[in-house]
Amino acid sequence: MYFLLIGVPLLLGLWAQLRVSSAFNRYKKIGVSSGFTGAEVAQKIIDAAGLQDVSILPAEGIMSDHYDPSKKCLHLSSDVFYGNSITSVGVAAHECGHALQHQADYGPLKLRTLLVPATQFSSKLLPFVILGGFFFHLANLITLGIACYAVLAVFQLITLPVEFDASSRAKVTLKKMGIIQSSGEIKGVDAVLDAAAWTYIAAFVAAIGNLIYLMMIRREQR
Repeated sequence: MYFLLIGVPLLLGLWAQLRVSSAFNRYKKIGVSSGFTGAEVAQKIIDAAGLQDVSILPAEGIMSDHYDPSKKCLHLSSDVFYGNSITSVGVAAHECGHALQHQADYGPLKLRTLLVPATQFSSKLLPFVILGGFFFHLANLITLGIACYAVLAVFQLITLPVEFDASSRAKVTLKKMGIIQSSGEIKGVDAVLDAAAWTYIAAFVAAIGNLIYLMMIRREQR
């Protein structure tokens, strides 16, 4: 039972990462016929949406792309910002999807944003809680660990519709604006964004698995 709760999510997470790496690397080598870079695509999308207050900046690191609703800023990794590949265009449009959600006052995005401080606090607290609970067998720490994983599980659950909706907006917008036109480009964007979606599913499954695992340990200690 313990293997299922810990091992299966771990294997799913590894599979998801491999799928993302495979899709990203494959379509990173194929440029879009329009020749637009990720930054140019992002600019076109936010301009078309009338989001003049949203800035676009290059970010350090690999796969560090994200939208910061508090600062209304799109952070795109160097490969995405400067690249004109199918991967770059797809990822840039996905992050723009979050900006469009923000503009539309999308409920799940608002809720996820509200949960960010609690999620960050829980993530920082977990290593100390888990180590203390396992090595010193302190039931209260295990209970606190359960609370932390419950917060993470809720956050990951809310993340699913946020990310799926952002990808859906990206696909529709790219085709509607004529940024991607050929069937190959459409297929590539679908592959990149669908692969990325599995990482969020894997994160949710892992959070649930760890939560149930700690609950079982807590019950055995009674």
